[in-house]
Amino acid sequence: MSEKIDGPNRREFIEAVGAIGAVGAVGALVAGCSEGMPEQYTNYQWPPLLDQAPDGPVLRAGLIGCGGRGTGAAGDFLEAGPNLEIVGMADYFQDRLDNCRNRLQEEKGVQVPDEHCFTGFDAYHQLLEEVELDIILTATPPYFRPEHFEACVNARKHVFMEKPVAVDPVGCRAVMAAARRADSLGLCVITGTQRRHQADYLETFRQVTQGAIGEVVAANVYWNGVVPWWRERERGWTDMEYMLRDWVNWTWLSGDHIVEQHVHNLDVANWFLGDAHPEKAVGFGGRARRPSGDQFDHFSIDFIYEGDKHVHSMCRQISGCANNVSEFVRGSKGYTNCVNEIKNTDGTVQWEYPYAIGEDGEQVNPRPYKQEHIDLVTAIRNGTHVNEAERTAVATLTAIMGRISCYTGQEITWEQMMESDLKLGPDRVELGPSDLVRGIVPVPGTA
Repeated sequence: MSEKIDGPNRREFIEAVGAIGAVGAVGALVAGCSEGMPEQYTNYQWPPLLDQAPDGPVLRAGLIGCGGRGTGAAGDFLEAGPNLEIVGMADYFQDRLDNCRNRLQEEKGVQVPDEHCFTGFDAYHQLLEEVELDIILTATPPYFRPEHFEACVNARKHVFMEKPVAVDPVGCRAVMAAARRADSLGLCVITGTQRRHQADYLETFRQVTQGAIGEVVAANVYWNGVVPWWRERERGWTDMEYMLRDWVNWTWLSGDHIVEQHVHNLDVANWFLGDAHPEKAVGFGGRARRPSGDQFDHFSIDFIYEGDKHVHSMCRQISGCANNVSEFVRGSKGYTNCVNEIKNTDGTVQWEYPYAIGEDGEQVNPRPYKQEHIDLVTAIRNGTHVNEAERTAVATLTAIMGRISCYTGQEITWEQMMESDLKLGPDRVELGPSDLVRGIVPVPGTA
C-alpha cells in the first residue's frame, strides 16, 4: 500500500497526472498496423483490462445519485484497486442517500461523514464545492446528466458517468461540448457502456477489425424484455416526487427505454460499424400495456448508415413475451454475435472466445461493471488519457433519433438531431404539482 498523500502535495500529484494524460497519452491507444484493417478501426483506444488498478495515492470519489445503480457503481469503484475512497454523497432524497450510505457501511466498511452528505436539487453543487474530490461517480436519472457532467468538468474532476448521457438532442450536444472541455483539461471520463470494457466483446471486436467477417454490411440489435421496475404512488408524494421516484418510466427523465436501456445495443452497432452513427432512421412503436409513466413499450426501427448499411433495432418491455438481449453483425465473409463467436457464411464456426475455466470447472465470465472502474483508475494513475463521453453521447443521440421517428412516424435525419432545439422536461425541477404527470403518450402521424 502506498503512503497517502494529503493536502496540496496530493492535489499537485493528481493535477500532474491529468496534465500527463492531456499531453502524452500512451499505452491504451493502439495504432492500427494490421494489413487490411479497415481505416475506421485503426485508432481504436483499447482498454487495458487489468484485473485490478495499479496502486497509487488515495483517490477520493463523490457519488451523485444514490439509487440502485449509484450504489452499485460505488461498490464497483471501491473494489477496483487499492487506496480508493467514497468520501461524499448527494441525492435529491434523504431516504435514498441513507439507504446507500448504510449499505456501503455494512458491505464495504465505508463511513461517509454527515457533513459530506447533501440532499436536494442543488446537492451536487454542494458536494463539488465543499468536499475535496478527485473523481465523481454520477448515476442520477439521465435528464440531469448533462448539467451534472458539465459541473464536474468545470470543477476539474475525473468522471464515471452512467449511460445514457441525456434524454434529448440539446442535452447530447451539451455533453459533447463538455467532453471536449474535459479533453483540454486532461480529465478522464468513463461511461456506463460496459460492453466496451468486457473482454469477450473486445476480443470479438478485435477479430472483426482484422477482417474475420470481411466488410460489415448490416446488423440487428435487440433488447426485448420486461419493465425493470415501477413505483406505486404513495400518499403525500407530490407530482414531481412521484415521477422522480418512478423515473425509469417517464420519457423526460429516462428518455424512454429505447434510450435508457437499448442504448447499450445501439452503441454496439455504432462500435462494430467503426464508431459510426446513422444518417437517418424510420420506425414505429406504441404502448400496449405499461404499469406507469408515459412511454412506449415497443419500438422497431430501421437505421441507415453511410453506404446504405441498414441496422434493424428492436426493443420491447412487455411481460409474457419472447425475450432477447443481443447483437448480430453480418459481414461480406461471415457474421458474429459480437460477444464470443464468429461464423462463416455457411454457418460453420470460425472462432470462439476462449473463456477461462475456474477451479470449480465452470466458465469464468468477465465482470464489466467492475472493469469500467478498474480502467478509469488505471488511466488516471498511469497518465493515459481516456474520454468516452462524446461517443456515448453519439450512441444516446442515435437512440433519441429512433425514439423521435417512432413517436412522430416520420423519417428523421442525423442533421435534424444535430440542429434540433428539442429539450424535454421543466426548466427547473421543483417538488410540487406538475402538468408532466398527466403522461400524454405520443400518437404517430400526429405527434
